[in-house]
Amino acid sequence: MTFYPARIKDPEFFEENRIPPHSDHRFYRSLEEAVAGVSSFIHPLDGLWKFHYAKNIQSAIPGFESTSYDCGPWDDIRVPGHLQTQGYDKPHYANVQYPWDGHEDIAPGEIPSAFNPVGSYALLFTLPERMEHDGSLKISFQGVESSFAVWLNGSYAGYASDSFTPADFDLTPFYLPGKENKLAVQVYKWPGSCWINDQDFFRFSGIFRSVFLYTTPKVHAFDVKITANLDGDYKTGLLEVKMAISNNPKYAALTISRDGNAASRIEDLSCHQLGTDKNGFREYEIIWASIPNVSQWSAESPALYDLLVELRDEDMQVLETITEKVGFRRFELKEGIMQLNGRRIEFHGVNRHEFGPLDGRALSLVDMEKDVAAMKRNNINAVRTSHYPNDSRFYRLCDEYGLYVIDEANLESHGIWDGISRRIQRGLSSMGISDAVPGDKPEWLEAVKARARNMLERDKNHPCILIWSCGNESFGGKNIFEMSQLLRSSDPTRLVHYEGIYSDRRYDRTSDIESQMYTPADDVAKFLENNRTKPMILCEYAHAMGNSCGAINKYSDLWEKEPLFQGGFIWDFIDQTLLMKDHNGKEFFAYGGDFGDRPSDNEFCGNGIMHATRIESPKCQEVKFIYSNIKVSITENEIAVRNRSLFTNSSFFSCVAVLEKEGKKIAESPLETSAAPQETQVFPIPFALPVEPGEYVLTVSIRLRKDEKWALKGHEIAFGQKIFKVAGSKPSVNAPLRVISGMNNLGFKGAGFSAIVSTTMPGLVSYSFAGREMLKKPPTPNFWRAPTDNDRGCRMPARHGQWKIASQYAACVESPSLVDADSCSASVRMIYSLPTTPSSSCQVIWKFNGDGFVEATLSADETCGLPPRPAFGMLFTLPPELVNLEWYGNGPEETYIDRQQGAKLGVYKGLVKDQAASYLRPQETGNKTKVRWAKVTDRHGRGLLFCGEDMEFSALAYSPFELENAMHATDLPESCHTIVRVNWRQMGVGGDNSWGAQTHGEFLLPSTPIEFRFSLRGI
Repeated sequence: MTFYPARIKDPEFFEENRIPPHSDHRFYRSLEEAVAGVSSFIHPLDGLWKFHYAKNIQSAIPGFESTSYDCGPWDDIRVPGHLQTQGYDKPHYANVQYPWDGHEDIAPGEIPSAFNPVGSYALLFTLPERMEHDGSLKISFQGVESSFAVWLNGSYAGYASDSFTPADFDLTPFYLPGKENKLAVQVYKWPGSCWINDQDFFRFSGIFRSVFLYTTPKVHAFDVKITANLDGDYKTGLLEVKMAISNNPKYAALTISRDGNAASRIEDLSCHQLGTDKNGFREYEIIWASIPNVSQWSAESPALYDLLVELRDEDMQVLETITEKVGFRRFELKEGIMQLNGRRIEFHGVNRHEFGPLDGRALSLVDMEKDVAAMKRNNINAVRTSHYPNDSRFYRLCDEYGLYVIDEANLESHGIWDGISRRIQRGLSSMGISDAVPGDKPEWLEAVKARARNMLERDKNHPCILIWSCGNESFGGKNIFEMSQLLRSSDPTRLVHYEGIYSDRRYDRTSDIESQMYTPADDVAKFLENNRTKPMILCEYAHAMGNSCGAINKYSDLWEKEPLFQGGFIWDFIDQTLLMKDHNGKEFFAYGGDFGDRPSDNEFCGNGIMHATRIESPKCQEVKFIYSNIKVSITENEIAVRNRSLFTNSSFFSCVAVLEKEGKKIAESPLETSAAPQETQVFPIPFALPVEPGEYVLTVSIRLRKDEKWALKGHEIAFGQKIFKVAGSKPSVNAPLRVISGMNNLGFKGAGFSAIVSTTMPGLVSYSFAGREMLKKPPTPNFWRAPTDNDRGCRMPARHGQWKIASQYAACVESPSLVDADSCSASVRMIYSLPTTPSSSCQVIWKFNGDGFVEATLSADETCGLPPRPAFGMLFTLPPELVNLEWYGNGPEETYIDRQQGAKLGVYKGLVKDQAASYLRPQETGNKTKVRWAKVTDRHGRGLLFCGEDMEFSALAYSPFELENAMHATDLPESCHTIVRVNWRQMGVGGDNSWGAQTHGEFLLPSTPIEFRFSLRGI
């Protein structure tokens, strides 16, 4: 058989000679191997291969697969890995649009010809002696983008195009026993199948997952299907094991155990052959058994049993040993509600791309485990594998740690149907539903069904998977409906999901679940008022691009009270970005367009609640809080612990009540909680509240009682806070103040300080404390922030841009003048004209007290006819040596008025340079809400103290205008100052989506008159 590259453009040519898909179970020669976890049937091929790069099919070297062709002079390339992360081609990020759009005019059924990279791989191998006598040799490619052909010793072995599921081929006919063999692989970046590979991700190519050879014994379980269900009382486990086996095993021994204790063991079980064949193998039912009082699997308690099957011959000799993890659980639609083990489930989920900043989608097991652990630490209980099946090892981690999974097939054709709708809207084309791909087109049917089958057959034994998904953003039609029917008929123990029916209701039965994207919480509630036939989730919501995730509590509030709304999946988990060096040799995180990739969607790949470094972004603080299953509320007299868990008693956690005064602990008391799932327990406050004047914070913390795989004992999973204030009199100010009225300046001197207000260059030009100048520039009114990704997406700068100009070019229209003075204080008023249309103004009054405190009052009248101000406050430019920040307010992470529920009121400290979050593109960052006081100091503790009532505060190395002008952190100049912003408020960050959704109205600043007061003093 001969392979012809010209065929790869044909949608109906998607695989050839590919071994049918099968389960990812592990098989060994013996029990000893199984215990060690190393199979002598397997020989890994990961490592260095020889490699040749060609920019298109025509440029690839013909005949390289022949044994007579010497690939030795070629380059080396590492497998697994992408071409584009190893110096070939270039990374290319695109969201909706196809990467060739605008370069070549092609349609489905055609592929790019001028530029369509081809990677030719070659490897010489000799099979280990232990495998020489097994009789058959196969190869498994766990993941190759986007399609590839395989040869052994010059003979064509097969072709596959589903990038994200294993492709196995039989090499037996071409293998030379005891000799060196030449393996050749040719990888195509954009075959015809890429019309349905249009995911929102970096476009890579290459062998990016592991490759290994394997042999099989004479009697071999090709496929294992394990059904581990629960009966109607959810207490008895129902275990069914079926296998597709080559040749005829006589007997099997089966053990199912947990923590080394056998729950069931059956010896000398006769294998019962069923009446059907599966892919040429005989299908056997090995066992059907019930296990009383079984431990249920759930994300809260991921109980796994160890299944061991030994296939034996008539002499009872072990022919093959198979191991698998088994989780007993029952997932079902019951009375229109999704239920797990008899309880209504909520998905506190995220979408996750496989990605790392060095190797892209060639992700290590270590990084996979970091992801899973981070999800658990942040109370995330579910993940959608957007938008393709993940590495098989990831599902094993989800089984083990406890995460619910929507397993998604490798299907997306967003660029087709989005392009159709845009062209129709513009009157440019008569294209319509019939042009959608895969749509109703018969030439795509078998390819998409194969992708569903490949996913299901590999992943079917993982208890973590509750829902199969037919793919993403591919419109609708008959073909996707047929995918759903295949999944449904093959596996009745799970549900089927597809969001695209929202846009195309012709095949509404494609999805068992009503699934939508980025629907505001209020609109979800309205939809469910009249649509109550299916449970609903948001498979994507709370677009976490840059500084985002505002008002996400509105969603959690809704799914707590609306039974049909059963959660959602934040877009998304981790930033897709690659580490690069700029022209100065500085490393930075690059996004779309930085590689010369055009067309590109730029920083739209930076949507993670985790930074690319796998460090939690400030958004995690809010996600963790709203996703927690334990809710704590505190009144004047009592503490209520509401346990929203499905299966876990609150006694699983420790509970501690702590009373503090401005960050100093006064009292602490443990609380022994024992709230049953879905129940609330109430306690009296365990200590008397103080009577001395001051502000006190009572925090009730819910923590891990013991170490878990994902966090240590003491890790906090939930909290509640209550503020108690005891009134007292303020100390009087009686330190004398000296006022100096110069020709051009007003001077003020008191206890250890002096200040100057210039009347010619109007402003507070000096504040000196203990002989040290604290100001680099006069403080100015500020109404602007560096636009966030969401701000840019909804065109906030265009609508609100007048306030940027007003902040930069406010003009003092009157000479500053004394408006009040006595022996201990004096006030100066400054009136600013603001260049807005219609015109506006503001007023600043500086009140200087003899004790060194300067009180500032910023006021403005109603702003009729103007957009809301993004911020309202003062901007201070301070010396760069003020490098430390300490504050009493919300923390520890940055907070905003629509993203502060997950914060605690307390005293926090850190370096000024660390207050800026590592968003891919510099933007607004570092804000603190509900601040009572903040200190900005040098290494000796000298600097400025700012005080206020419930103010907002930030201290950064850069001004909003510097941040706004930078595309990357490395574009920012070396810092020569510390910028402090003291705000009454700034607008919320929003985040329903990042392409038009505006900040919710209640989190905008009002147009009514505003007066803001705060004070500062040297320390």
